[in-house]
Amino acid sequence: MREGLSANGVSRVFGILNGTCNYILTRMEKDRLSFAECLAEAQRLGYAEADPTFDVGGHDAAHKLAILSSLAFGVETDADGVYVEGITSITPLDLEMAEELGYRVKLLGIATRGPEGVEQRVHPSMLPRDSAIARVDGVTNAVEIDGDAVGALVLAGPGAGGDATASAIIADIVDIARGIRTPVFGIPAVQLTSPTRAPMGTHEGGYYIRLSVLDRPGAAAAIATRMAEQGISLRSIVQRGREPDFDRPSADPVAVVLITYATNEAALRRALDAIEADGHIDGVPQVIRIEKR
Repeated sequence: MREGLSANGVSRVFGILNGTCNYILTRMEKDRLSFAECLAEAQRLGYAEADPTFDVGGHDAAHKLAILSSLAFGVETDADGVYVEGITSITPLDLEMAEELGYRVKLLGIATRGPEGVEQRVHPSMLPRDSAIARVDGVTNAVEIDGDAVGALVLAGPGAGGDATASAIIADIVDIARGIRTPVFGIPAVQLTSPTRAPMGTHEGGYYIRLSVLDRPGAAAAIATRMAEQGISLRSIVQRGREPDFDRPSADPVAVVLITYATNEAALRRALDAIEADGHIDGVPQVIRIEKR
């Protein structure tokens, strides 16, 4: 972005920015293992730290995204301005449902510049299985840059491990030894602008929502009503697990997955808050945003 794409106006930069998380999600999907099992294996192989919080919580990816935003848009680096979610809540059921629906789950860092300002977010996302980023597995990182002259450019390579880290460090040392003095962000840091940060509530897109619904009369209708009150249209509803017994409802909750048409984050959060307040679900709703590519 600093040299080869300097003639481009960049509208979006996004991708897989943490090899540890991508390795864990890949193993969970392909081998039907739990998050805890895959994390332990990543630590054994040296892909995850003894304290993996910074990686699996999404904070490492958020710091990288903040740097990429500065390179792409010429704005001040602000990691605190990135909306962050990690992967610790992702379950094998979510990955199984994604596969059935034609998606794969990846932890993405996404930065866009639009009418509302610069939007920066890190969170698990569902991507169409045939998209370039969705096909990236293991500890590999991949970043797509959308430029007005070149279109979409995808860069991929190792994102975790001793050799990959050492390679990047030596590259920086070589630049110093050669006397290369190019500003890190392409322009002097004092010339970086202070951007308008687009609030997460304005984000628009489709959503995957998994609810543990209590098996009682009126629960499904109440959930649909709360969604409709916020203008949210449902593309599909899928139930997982046992079939409901309408003669003798069970005390055990049933997994219900909702796929929405495009809506905004604020409306979805209002609907979920109302659903939780109604008392028809058990636990916290699982929300995964759906990206077009």
